[in-house]
Amino acid sequence: MNVSKPTPGKDGNKYVPFEKRTGESSTVFFTRDLSENGLKKVFDKVSSVLCGKIAVKLHTGEAQGPNIIPRPWVKELFASRLQNASIIETNTYYEGSRYTTEAHRKTLEINGWTFCPVDITDSDGVAVLPVKGGKWFSEMHVGKSMLDYDSLLVLTHFKGHMMGGFGGSNKNIGIGCADGRIGKAEIHTAVGSDNMWSIAEEELMERISESTKATIDYFAPHVCYINVMRNMSVSCDCEGPEAEPVVTPDVGILASLDILSVDNACMDLIYNLPDGGGKALVERVESRHGLRQLSYMKELGMGNDRYTLIDVDNGDAVVTAAEAVKDVKPGWRPDRYNTFLGRNRRG
Repeated sequence: MNVSKPTPGKDGNKYVPFEKRTGESSTVFFTRDLSENGLKKVFDKVSSVLCGKIAVKLHTGEAQGPNIIPRPWVKELFASRLQNASIIETNTYYEGSRYTTEAHRKTLEINGWTFCPVDITDSDGVAVLPVKGGKWFSEMHVGKSMLDYDSLLVLTHFKGHMMGGFGGSNKNIGIGCADGRIGKAEIHTAVGSDNMWSIAEEELMERISESTKATIDYFAPHVCYINVMRNMSVSCDCEGPEAEPVVTPDVGILASLDILSVDNACMDLIYNLPDGGGKALVERVESRHGLRQLSYMKELGMGNDRYTLIDVDNGDAVVTAAEAVKDVKPGWRPDRYNTFLGRNRRG
């Protein structure tokens, strides 16, 4: 439900370097090991908060989407750590291969998400969660069955986004947990507009963040976040095989109990990539004013933009973002998991 018309914030196109941030600090774990083992390593650092019936929010992608998190990695994580968990998703706002529950189920099979339960949470209706302290919303519509779970793992493919600038944990929840007809419309479409994508830039980032806050407040403190920085097209996975070619080098996997810290750390790594390696993604983020996601999450009290980066590959040493990526070479090459159709297909 919309409240009185507020004013969007500013400066969503301006990056704030780490040394200019103030306030408390959280912990973010980092590995360069882009594999099943790397995913399990960082999961083990944050998973103690998970309990009961566990939901895993994952962007399962449009049919044949080339850049989603490799299914074998997630399959191994479920087999070894999450035997009783379920992936949760919602149907899309736009008409594509996940628009209806029936089409969505077929796409899940095509993309290989067949090794665990997948709950399309809005297939049987919606639920309403309060948005505490929001200026755009007092409540947000989410998939009804999401409320059947006790804890939440947010497993995110970090990448660019056509409208949001970047898609991290915030976008994965804010858009991905909002139901496909009401919640997503509340985020994307101005009341009375004929353009379903009429909300953009700072206002869009703020609406996404408020939607996210509704979900993480519901699960707190039983929620943790993992961002996989691999196949980082400037396009979202919702663009499927038509996603723009990947040019940003792969970086690693990050995990935290703080959503703002983990998304901010990913952006810091992009800005610190040597030899202009992050140029394409930086341009996408700044041109869409996507950095407002970060500053508004801080204003909402959703986390800290300062953090201690722990290098789990090197005895849990504390490193800076620049130190973490100093050996990353510019350019991108497909790995053995790049087998789907699209512009980034291997071989």
